[in-house]
Amino acid sequence: MIQRADAYLEAWKTKQELAERMIPLIGQLYREHDVVMSVHGRSLVGRSAIDIIRAHSYARKIDEVELSLEETSAIVEALAAIQPGPVSIDLALLANGFRASSGQDLDAYLRETLAPALGAQPSRGTDVVLYGFGRIGRLLARIIIDHSGSGNGLNLRAIVVRKGAENDLQKRANLLRRDSVHGPFNGTIKVLEDEDAILANGVRIQVIYSNDPASVDYAQYGIEDAILVDNTGRWRDAEGLGQHLQNPGIARVLLTAPGKGDMLNIVYGVNNDTIGDDAIVSAASCTTNAITPVLKVLNDTFGVTRGHVETVHAYTNDQNLIDNFHKGDRRGRSAALNMVLTETGAAKAVAKALPEFEGKLTGNAIRVPTPDVSMAVLNLQFEREVTREEINAHLEQVSLTGALRTQIDYVESSEIVSTDFVGSNRAGIVDGLATVATGDSAVIYVWYDNEYGYSCQVVRIIEQLAGNHPAHLPALQA
Repeated sequence: MIQRADAYLEAWKTKQELAERMIPLIGQLYREHDVVMSVHGRSLVGRSAIDIIRAHSYARKIDEVELSLEETSAIVEALAAIQPGPVSIDLALLANGFRASSGQDLDAYLRETLAPALGAQPSRGTDVVLYGFGRIGRLLARIIIDHSGSGNGLNLRAIVVRKGAENDLQKRANLLRRDSVHGPFNGTIKVLEDEDAILANGVRIQVIYSNDPASVDYAQYGIEDAILVDNTGRWRDAEGLGQHLQNPGIARVLLTAPGKGDMLNIVYGVNNDTIGDDAIVSAASCTTNAITPVLKVLNDTFGVTRGHVETVHAYTNDQNLIDNFHKGDRRGRSAALNMVLTETGAAKAVAKALPEFEGKLTGNAIRVPTPDVSMAVLNLQFEREVTREEINAHLEQVSLTGALRTQIDYVESSEIVSTDFVGSNRAGIVDGLATVATGDSAVIYVWYDNEYGYSCQVVRIIEQLAGNHPAHLPALQA
């Protein structure tokens, strides 16, 4: 029997109503108690009713049924009454667990499951300074501001730039406010001219003008024990980046480019557990972050003997808009008109995060006339014969329930193109329909937002350095 059209609409309206009731409670718990709610890793904080419904629908990929908004709405209301401390809560896992708890009272179930977070107190917030305010710097600012919560997490205190014009402050604010690729800033921005500061969603960001990292007096701005993120790429070794540490207000430095020498190159999710007391670490490159998690998963399961990585990369500010002199080979030619064959260090850099890949990978890159979203083509040989189906099935499962699901996404669509991945918060997205396997070799295609996806990985490292990333409850399974 065909259901009447108005019945579908009524069902949709019921979902909207439930989602709309959840929004203020989700926001309140986040702002006042640093409680972050998600559905299988899809954050619900600051999201619209449509976004919440979509996240519940996404649960079908994992649980084979759409997550009930009636169930999660009741859980959110109960959480608002319980008011746990700082914690990252997966509503889908809570709903599944409660359903399997044999009729246990909801309040009792939640108090038992969330016991580690009950009574927990927020940690002291950590100051963050962005040294450089280009493509990555501004996206980091957007993400950190969006994650401000109660103010007990990452606190963006300042950006350090070279003054470019008399109206520099207005220009910096406008670049944060509007972005040709990522759209408008989600909120309000005000320029505090007399204070050389930008106010964004209540976050006061001091703008410091300096050409010398060692001469900035952060103490005069009340900045203490800060994590400084160097986005300039000007210094990539410990000696150059160590200049930041000459300032008493800076405790640690994170480089958003591949580091040289013995510096730790971190791909979050793969080797972030190697971070100790290191004062200077690198977040590697966008391409290294995109391919290393996928390579780890494939190597752990099938054993990679050797391979080649071909990167089809969006153009960057390092290239020329029209033909002009450039110290690098080919990069002087117009980025907007040409595919430009160039080198990439990503293949070799993988070994810094995964030592077992030392000497196994080669790589090249082609810069193409698109402003954002790139693709890595992994041509790999394995220790045994593999099929397209088993590779795809494994990568899809990892993207849904694996330990690296925050880094790896998976998609199967015959209509997907690069712009569909603008704003993806995963390090890389496997295009399952493009996978090719023959004997013991395979070709895997990995999309990645080389700006936003990479910036999300950087923020994850900052949170670990700060030691204020909330625990996940119920606990995630590897």
